[in-house]
Amino acid sequence: MKIGILGGGQLGRMLIQEALKYDDEFYVLDPKPECSCAHISFFTQGNFNDKNTVFSFGKDKDVVSIEIEHVSVEGLEMLEEKGVKVIPSSNIIKIIQQKILQKQFYEEHQIPSPEFQVILSREEEIIIGFPFVQKLNTGGYDGKGVQVIKDENDLSKLWDEPSVLEKLVDIDKELSLIIAKNESGEIKTFPVTEMVADPQLNLLDFNICPAQITDDVQTQIDKIAEQFMQAANSEGLFAIELFLDTDGKVWVNETAPRLHNSGHQTQEGNTNSQFEQFYRVLKNLPLADTSHFAYSGMLNLVGDEHHSGKVKYEGLENVLKLPNSYVHLYGKTDTKPGRKMGHINVLADSREKLMQDLIHIKSLVKVVAEK
Repeated sequence: MKIGILGGGQLGRMLIQEALKYDDEFYVLDPKPECSCAHISFFTQGNFNDKNTVFSFGKDKDVVSIEIEHVSVEGLEMLEEKGVKVIPSSNIIKIIQQKILQKQFYEEHQIPSPEFQVILSREEEIIIGFPFVQKLNTGGYDGKGVQVIKDENDLSKLWDEPSVLEKLVDIDKELSLIIAKNESGEIKTFPVTEMVADPQLNLLDFNICPAQITDDVQTQIDKIAEQFMQAANSEGLFAIELFLDTDGKVWVNETAPRLHNSGHQTQEGNTNSQFEQFYRVLKNLPLADTSHFAYSGMLNLVGDEHHSGKVKYEGLENVLKLPNSYVHLYGKTDTKPGRKMGHINVLADSREKLMQDLIHIKSLVKVVAEK
């Protein structure tokens, strides 16, 4: 089977690495010849935001999917019209890649999401109360295109672009749910993961699974997952990012229509990983068991803020001496401040031991540039 992937980053790389045990051909389209997937796939250098390039790349494939949502929906629509299977559907990708459409989608389908206002420019009257979060309509990822506006003094910082202004939630925990659906209609979820963010980079710092939540919170999440999958009406693998507020209510922050950073610990922490699951979705195979082993966590390896150039991993050999620790590097030769270069998964028998190990490992490793 010929499987085409738009985007050649680490998510695509880990999908292909997982699927190499099967007998399929993976084709990747990415503008960067040195991308993470370039040397482990049939690689095509090209712009996945250009509809004609996307159509030309995908027209002879059995299925076309994405590992980044910022791609040409028009190109995907052209492929669907030709009869090429596109997973997830171009329609749900279009909704999710635009924050305005995504928020309106939640509102239309009564999926709980924080109060919001849409603006097309900074000249519009701001009617939502302070504090709020401004999210650019398109192009934002990994903390980019998002800023907090605390009060009137901050209004001068407003970006002059179409945006969603979202009421700031008093967050107790950030949670994530990875959910998959195949063409046969089978649906499976991974255990809810708790996310701990780096406040400086606005990037995910640790994953902890399973999350420490009540039965009531789990029930709310189960209902949200059911509502979302029914409304999305598409096969695929989705990461639903959630806020749990201090009153115990769950809100949808946003959704990614693809593999996700918050699911990396599934590689060693679950009977099957998110990458195995997504492969099965693409092939319409029976979905994999998602049971977890005790406690698992993930630590991002991110480029040091003062280093740019050829990458060097300081202290990695110390991690390799530790039991129940698993290193995953993304094949990126150059580092820069805040760039995701890899991650480390950790297994433990308790949440307390997991946190201790994650914090210890973070102190051991530094992603720097060679001198």
